[in-house]
Parts: sequence; C-alpha cells; structure tokens
Amino acid sequence: MVALIGAPNAGKSTLVNALVGQKLAIVSPKVQTTRARLLGIAVEGPAQLLLFDTPGLFGPRRALDRAMVSAARDAARDADLRLLIVDARRPEVPDAVADLGDEGGPTWLVLNKVDLVAKDRLLPLAAQLVESLPFRQVYMVSALTGDGVADLRAALARSVPEGPWLYPEDQLTDAPARLLATELTREQLFLQLGQELPYATAVLPETFETRPDGSIAIRQQILVDRDSQKAIVLGRGGARIRAIGEAARAAIGAALGARVHLFLHVKVAPGWAEDPRMLRELGLPGAGVA
Repeated sequence: MVALIGAPNAGKSTLVNALVGQKLAIVSPKVQTTRARLLGIAVEGPAQLLLFDTPGLFGPRRALDRAMVSAARDAARDADLRLLIVDARRPEVPDAVADLGDEGGPTWLVLNKVDLVAKDRLLPLAAQLVESLPFRQVYMVSALTGDGVADLRAALARSVPEGPWLYPEDQLTDAPARLLATELTREQLFLQLGQELPYATAVLPETFETRPDGSIAIRQQILVDRDSQKAIVLGRGGARIRAIGEAARAAIGAALGARVHLFLHVKVAPGWAEDPRMLRELGLPGAGVA
C-alpha cells in the first residue's frame, strides 16, 4: 500500500494515472480537485502496487476541508510506504507531512514536473528538501510526460512487503462504477467552468441502472451553495449544463465500455460542505479532525 501525499496541485492524481497506465483519477488545473482517496492498482512484475491518490494537504477551514485533510492523513498512516509529491516549481513540504512523524511507513521524496524546471536546479532543490525531512529515497519525474515514471514504479515493486495479491490481475481500482461516473462528471465541471466554478460544488450519485439492452442509465445531482451558483452551472438557456452532460456522458461511456444515458440536475443546498451526511455520501469521513 503506497500513499501519494503532498500539497494541492502537486500532480498526485496525474502520477497515479501514469503509474497505473490508465486514467482513473480526475485531473484539472484547479487546486483541491481530489476530495476522497482513490485506489489505483498497478502491476510491476510479481508485485501488485496499491496506490492511494489523496486530497492535497493544506490548512483546513470548513468541515469539507477538514474531512479532505483527514482522508489524506489516514491514507498516509495506513500505508506501507508514502510518496511525498512535490511540484519542482514550488518546492515546499506541507506542515501536515512533518506532523505525521513516524506514523505509517517510510517516506520517499518524488520531485514532480521536472520537465518545467531547468535541469541544473533539480539537485539543489532535492538537497534543500532532504534537509527538511529524512527521506529514504529521492526520485525525479514528470508524471505528465512519463519521464522517470517507469524507474519509480520498478523501485516501488522492489520495496513492497511480500504477501498475496489482494486484487485480480486485471483490476485497476476498487472504486465502484457509480463513483467513477460522478468523478468524471465533476471533472467536466472543472474543465468547462474554469474560474467560474464555485468551490462549494459537488456531484452526488442518485441512480445507476443497467438496462436490458446493456446501456446504463445514470442520474446525478450537482450540489451548489446558492442560486447564483446554480445559474452559472446551468448557463444561458441551460446551454452550459447540456455541454457538461454531453462531455461527461462520452467520458463515462468510454470508461465503462457501454452506452450511457446521463441525467443531471442542479440542486441548491446551502451549507452542504458543513453537513457530515453529505460528506459521507462523497466518500469522506465526516468532518474529521485535521
């Protein structure tokens, strides 16, 4: 079990996808895209690697924030090995990483996005970070281009403890299809709304039904805090929500290998990000203490 931890937007989700060899975790330029921990399963020779993508570590303010940080810290404590993913352009170690101390397994430093930094700066950056924490190993990768990813995967395979595989060889994640579907819809919200996207937005699954013809009917609810945010998601004459639905339907269909009928509606739920019940539905452990 390997937990990928780090600051928001360090590239954890992109690296999980690269290590697995297939897109599982959603990715966007917006910080705090990942909210709940997601398992990606990679195979390297005789080793099965259980890779936990986690929310970014940051200073939490609301119940949603605290639950996200709690999910990341729980994954770090449970893991046999931790990878601290650091954006080479912004080389910083979140305070929460130091607070973990010796809980969980050893920590490796993975300097990511090295393709965006001058090569002669990388070794000094790594040395500076190693002074802050006693990392067992240091790797430099570009999760986006794949540079260094194979070496990291091979090193992980050599380091995991011996034991039986926990999942079938062809399984890539333990996430249910309905959860993957909501994540792909949420990704389209990020991609199509950009800076207009209200942070207090979530996608909840309502129904997920396989029809007799093999197609899948999915109903999802998009939560926002205020009527003004609902208007942003809907767009003029409903154009925005239709575009989001079309793109999400295509992405879900490709991921599930089936024809998909996707029905979206937007609900105003003031204060949903402070509601423990809502957080549990999103796969987060309530308002957790960070």
